Parts: sequence; structure tokens; C-alpha cells
Amino acid sequence: MTNTTHFGFETVNEEDKVRKVAEVFHSVATKYDVMNDVMSVGLHRLWKMFTIAQAGVRPGFKVLDIAGGTGDLAKAFARQAGASGEVWLTDINESMLRVGRDRLLNQGLNTPTMLCDAEKLPFPDNYFDRVSVAFGLRNMTHKDVALAEMRRVLKPGGKLLVLEFSKVWQPLQKPYDLYSFKILPWMGQKIANDAESYRYLAESIRMHPDQETLKTMLQEAGLERVDYFNLSAGVAALHTGIKL
Repeated sequence: MTNTTHFGFETVNEEDKVRKVAEVFHSVATKYDVMNDVMSVGLHRLWKMFTIAQAGVRPGFKVLDIAGGTGDLAKAFARQAGASGEVWLTDINESMLRVGRDRLLNQGLNTPTMLCDAEKLPFPDNYFDRVSVAFGLRNMTHKDVALAEMRRVLKPGGKLLVLEFSKVWQPLQKPYDLYSFKILPWMGQKIANDAESYRYLAESIRMHPDQETLKTMLQEAGLERVDYFNLSAGVAALHTGIKL
């Protein structure tokens, strides 16, 4: 029996989702930062700054950035961890990873990069002080498996940070839907000649668990002291949890 899952609003075989998500990010890799600026009206930069502050990375820390894309978080973490630290930039998509790796090198940061699946992390147990994933969890097929893997590689006392688009404040729902399903694909076509990828990204946000559901998922993965911060009226949320 073939297992099915969601690709945006479409129901697809799990194997097909992996391929389709890969196609989306191969398509948008070179325009990814522009895409994030369009999708969030530039707010993603502030959300990432908040996430970096909440991470509290110190010199010597080992940090894993999952689905790290163009390397915004990894760049900040690498500077904070310093020469005595160890910061890994990982992504399942080769096109995205190349963009991130090149950007880090251009900044003078020789950060290790690895192509890997968040559901099968190739790292030992209890290794990292911090694990982060920004705008990547919603594209994962088995989020529960990925969260369990993130907890596994954390040291006791380590912190997981999940930054993701979330459920917006109810009074803003109608204008947010108009923007997401009408304006965003149109802008995607104009900016990246790719309306369909932007339409998928808007749909994937709606299919992602809301704040309370994701909080429960982190707890079920074995994390403690789980909390979340609504950002920009819930357009995004940062969830955090500790491995005790």
C-alpha cells in the first residue's frame, strides 16, 4: 500500500512529494532571498534576528542548521560560535545548499555543509548544543520523525528552535488569504517566472500545523519547556524546546 501525504492542497504519494518539493526549490534557489522578501514583505529578516537572539549561541557551541537554505542563520551562528565552535549548514536540496555554501564562503566563513535528510540525520546522539530549522519543517514529509531526529542529536540541555510560517490572527485571515493566493503567485511569475512554486508555498503554509498543534508535536518528540512566540500577528511563529 502506498502512503499518501499533502503537497500543498494536493494529495500525493510520499515519494512524489519529495520529488515535487525538490523541484520547487531547484526552481527558486537563486531567487530564494527575493522570494522570502516577497512572501514576508521583508519581515523574515527580523524574524531570523529574533531566532538568532533566542538561540543564544556562545563561543565553542556546536550548532546544526537544518534546511538552512541560503545560510542566514548559519552565518550568524558561525560568527557567534567562533573558531572553537562547529556550525553545520545542511539541506536536502543541492541547489539550495550550493547557494548557501557559496554565500558563506564569500563571507569568509569556511562552515561545513552537508546534503542530508532531516528525517535521517547523519550525526551522533547528544552532539549539538543548538539545532535550528527556519521555514523548512513544513516541507518535510514526516515532521514527527524529523523532530525526533532533531531531539536525538541535541545534547542534554540543548535547545531546538523551529521558525516557520504559522496561523495568522483571525481578523487578518481574509486579507492574508488574498495576498497569499492572488498576489503572491502573480509576483512569483513576475519575479521568478514561476507562479506555481509560489502557489505551492502559500498552500504549504495553510497545511502546516498551527501553533498549539506544533507545540504538542515538539512535546511528543520528547522536548521539554516547549514554548512559542507569535511573530507579526502569527504570520510566523518561533517554537523552542529543551532536551533535558
